[in-house]
Amino acid sequence: MGSSLPWENLETPLESQEAGLGQGAMIPTVCEMCFWKCGVHARVHQGKLVALTGNPDHPLSRGRLCPRGVGGIGSLYDPDRLSEPLIRVGERGSQQFRVATWEEALDRTAEGLRKVADQYGPESLALFYHGAGGSFFKTLFKGMGTANIAAPSYAQCRGPRDVGFELTFGEGAGSPEIADVPNARVMALIGTHLGENMHNTSVQDFSAALGKGMRLITVDPRYSVAAGKSKYWLPIKPGTDIALLLGWANVIIREGWYDAAYIEKNAVGFEKFRAEVSKYTPEAVYIETGIKPEQLIATARELAQAAPHSLVHPGRRVTWYGDDTQRCRAVALVNGLLGNWGQPGGFYMSSSIPLKQAENQPPLAEHQAASDRPAGSYPYAGSVLANGLREATLTGDPNELKAWMVYGTNLPMVLPDPRKTLAAIQKLDFMVAIDILPMEITGWADVVLPECTYLERHDDLIAPWYREPYVALRQPVVEPMGNSKPGWWMAKQLGKRLGLEEHFPWETANDMIGDRLNASGFSAAQQANLYRKGVILKQADPMYLPAGAPLDLATPSGKIEFWSQQLADTGFDPVPVYRRPEQPGPGTFRLLTGRSPVHTFGRTANNSRLLDQYPENEVWLNRATAVDMGLRSGDRVMMKNQDGAETGPVKVKATERIRGDCVYMVHGFGHKAPRMRRAHNNGGDDNALTTRYKVDPIMGATGYSVNFVTLEKVEV
Repeated sequence: MGSSLPWENLETPLESQEAGLGQGAMIPTVCEMCFWKCGVHARVHQGKLVALTGNPDHPLSRGRLCPRGVGGIGSLYDPDRLSEPLIRVGERGSQQFRVATWEEALDRTAEGLRKVADQYGPESLALFYHGAGGSFFKTLFKGMGTANIAAPSYAQCRGPRDVGFELTFGEGAGSPEIADVPNARVMALIGTHLGENMHNTSVQDFSAALGKGMRLITVDPRYSVAAGKSKYWLPIKPGTDIALLLGWANVIIREGWYDAAYIEKNAVGFEKFRAEVSKYTPEAVYIETGIKPEQLIATARELAQAAPHSLVHPGRRVTWYGDDTQRCRAVALVNGLLGNWGQPGGFYMSSSIPLKQAENQPPLAEHQAASDRPAGSYPYAGSVLANGLREATLTGDPNELKAWMVYGTNLPMVLPDPRKTLAAIQKLDFMVAIDILPMEITGWADVVLPECTYLERHDDLIAPWYREPYVALRQPVVEPMGNSKPGWWMAKQLGKRLGLEEHFPWETANDMIGDRLNASGFSAAQQANLYRKGVILKQADPMYLPAGAPLDLATPSGKIEFWSQQLADTGFDPVPVYRRPEQPGPGTFRLLTGRSPVHTFGRTANNSRLLDQYPENEVWLNRATAVDMGLRSGDRVMMKNQDGAETGPVKVKATERIRGDCVYMVHGFGHKAPRMRRAHNNGGDDNALTTRYKVDPIMGATGYSVNFVTLEKVEV
């Protein structure tokens, strides 16, 4: 593979100035403890990683890391890591494997993929991926002739908000989000757990804005960390958010708290929108949401009087009830009333540094995904649906999938209703899993390929759209442990075996990165500085529109679309409509889930450093309800949903900080994978309880928050 530690050859490596840790190189790289990709300084002493700190030159970290970023050492040195290629020897799912050489494992993988493609066609192949290293396997699968390439982060997380914003403003909410939080005077959060969903830059911006006096409105059935920072906490009845948002729109329009000249110049369909929201009076909204009329009016006034320097945040994981695109569109429409698009404290205009493909790398043919949805369904899906690929595997509609590659995503704890995921896997002719840890998905694979961590490998260059355009470099800081390998190397080796070597025309990772930097016009000095500093910055394009400048949006009208003719023409509501959700029955509770600031989904549930900070999840239960049930904090309960699925025993957290009609737990615990010794049976698996889900008819996302559970005390 050539030298994997190019910083060793630099004449002036960054030297540590921190006392007490000894001398050693400080190497810049990029974190992947979550997928925010913060810049990191890794201190290495005598070949061992001893500390991780934020890179002050990187615009996402700004010299700071979140707890997960600091805890990355625990993942690097996790004793349960996959260290050798494995080939299944028992029945699928039996957890019986033998150690294989890389040659044997790669040959077996290429053979399994080629055999399926030859017999059923390339549309029978599917790739599921999450993380930066997935780009290499996307190239591999596109080269094989399939576009069945899905990241669950779309349909199981952020997709509805992007489609809702695209239908309204012609542009998605971005990643990182284009919310100009540092300059907001007022911000509303709709079920968005800033401070618990610990995206480093967002939390830094959030804290800075609060320090400058930003007034916060938090809409959440739970008194979250953000609610504790708020001027207003609205403990909404779960599932009624659309009613609240349209109620805000009603009040702002009725009271004349919007810029009529701005709307006249920059919007279409406003009068139809006004008529549609007229029925969402504060009194009518109160009946549905439990939010008192005076609170609705006061919070609408708070947003409107600070406009255009106010916003309703678009959120991140927004897959809740199956009407999620329309709820996110309602968020976008309230922002449209605030006139905050392209304005300080609203939504800024992002920019990026364009990167070109290496000149010696031929372009890939474009294919249409043919297997993730029946023809005509989910017309506004902007990416391949992971749940749709699973459905096609089960039903053969529209095309039966016969082989999966799963890179860095633990599908049994990611896709709703894990019973269907396992049933789909059992129908496959072949499956290969690529991971760092022996997650649940690896136990069902035919071949398991051990990837080295982000601290031991290169990935592709990182150049997102952001307020400060930049290119960042992930580079290894220590040698790979065991016999693990980087994803770029695996993809190249598989490419050789599949006749796709031309798409991987480099011998080393440094060659791969250098070829792309050369094609993009970076000088030798700039490239050397990238290895030394970890990031190249460029002056930003204008972030804001001039005051009074007309909008020029990528919608069909070029304006804000309060009434969507696109939606009307495809049979959907052109303006969001609130429909009353199903309510929990006696003795049952709606299950809500979220994040811990020290864990990333289920990826860190085996990390000893992070488990020291948050050792297991709990189920939040209203204290008065707990008393009625004879429960108190620290008791353990089994949780059972409406379909009889169970998880537990889970510790109870009895608290006034949650409504009595719902319970809440942090996602990612309760692993069943036996080789993850710390995570195994630790806490409860919320995904085991998501046997019911509602698919958004507009773009295909899966709404999770439609499951109801009972709690039964157990003695342990």
